Amino acid sequence: MRPGVTRQYKKLNSGEFRMKLTSGRVFLSSAVSFFAMAVAGSAHAQAFYLQEQSVRGQGRAFSGEAADTGVDSLWWNPASIAGMEGGEAAVHASAILPRGKVSDNGTVIVRPASAPASVGGDPVEKNPIDNGVLPSGAIAYGFGKVAVGLAVSAPYNFTTNYAEDSWARYTADKTKLRTFDIQPTLAVAVTPELYLGAALNIEHADATLGNYLPNLSALLPDGHQTLSGKGWDMGWSVGAQYHTGPLSLGVSYKSSIKHKLKGTVLTEGLLGPLAGQNGEIATRATFSTPWQAIGSVRYKATDRLTLNAQVVRYGWSKFDTIDLGAPINASIPEDYKNSWSYAAGIDYMVNPEWTVRAGVQYGGTPTRDGERDARVPDSNRWNFSAGTSYAVSKAITVDAAASYISFKDAAIDRTTAAYAGTAAQTPILVNGTLTDASALVFSLGARVKF
Repeated sequence: MRPGVTRQYKKLNSGEFRMKLTSGRVFLSSAVSFFAMAVAGSAHAQAFYLQEQSVRGQGRAFSGEAADTGVDSLWWNPASIAGMEGGEAAVHASAILPRGKVSDNGTVIVRPASAPASVGGDPVEKNPIDNGVLPSGAIAYGFGKVAVGLAVSAPYNFTTNYAEDSWARYTADKTKLRTFDIQPTLAVAVTPELYLGAALNIEHADATLGNYLPNLSALLPDGHQTLSGKGWDMGWSVGAQYHTGPLSLGVSYKSSIKHKLKGTVLTEGLLGPLAGQNGEIATRATFSTPWQAIGSVRYKATDRLTLNAQVVRYGWSKFDTIDLGAPINASIPEDYKNSWSYAAGIDYMVNPEWTVRAGVQYGGTPTRDGERDARVPDSNRWNFSAGTSYAVSKAITVDAAASYISFKDAAIDRTTAAYAGTAAQTPILVNGTLTDASALVFSLGARVKF
């Protein structure tokens, strides 16, 4: 074996690795991919988080959201609606068009009592992440000092499609994740300068995905798993803004949400000694999404030009394990790390009706080298954005934005195993790369005052 593969093989057969992945049922050890990947897909902000919750914000690369006011900043800072008089609503839709290649560089499979062999299959998967449309919206009504609001968003949302003959078929096949976040909000203008806000984040997660399972002989066709799960859970958000003269400051915190999914595992096509594991069972999984700490500043440099900057610290270390209930009874390490994003942008008012925007954002991936697989082809990225707003009337404003996101090439190299901890343990020593990855995002929205 090559040196890198030898190191993976030694790691896989270490006592620590076997202890972490051991399952009470032969085939269920590979079912960890369901809950691990149901919450960890490639997206366009960081790991499995989608930030396209405001067209206005996208136009400046999400550089001033926690310090700006109105319903379009409600997701980032619940204090944004404090001090409103009357009502405001916003609706948005973003078309997300990802591109990229996930390629095999020599992945091998080690069946029991067999020498390592090529995993086979198509060695290059082009554009495995589906195009999609992401909707969002918000509404608020202010009574002077006090305002109430409601934001509806889809912060974690993706679909991947790997072919049935793909080299990545044992770790990724068909994947669909949908989340819906409902955020009721209360905000208060304590003084004309100081705004405070708090919100609940009521979140529903619904996931369906599959992966292939190797039979014990390479001469036999693969088996398959189809997995699904869903559940409602809750977190919270708090924020503050301070406005003085041309300067606006904003800080906010969104809590981690501990999700509890109730799901089923359907296994079919296993043959020989594994055939008894075919069938459907029920199980549960618990995992936590990251917290976010956001700091933002906006400065009105002239009557027409506003400068924006924003920093976000993501608490991805909360996504450290996925705890699986009976009959799996295992804790699966994910080992994500905390990460940062940085953004800067401008708003320029061409005239009272027309505003243009531009911005740039850098986001670091929370995934680690040696822990990244084909279902999570995440990497560091740059986001270049531009946008515009046009006031059709005193009550209605139309927003548009476009972004180009460039992803750094990255290794796909997470060691895995089917039937881990049993006599049928079948290591998959993954050796691949993500290359030429990018995404285009086109968004359209409208804001209405009433």
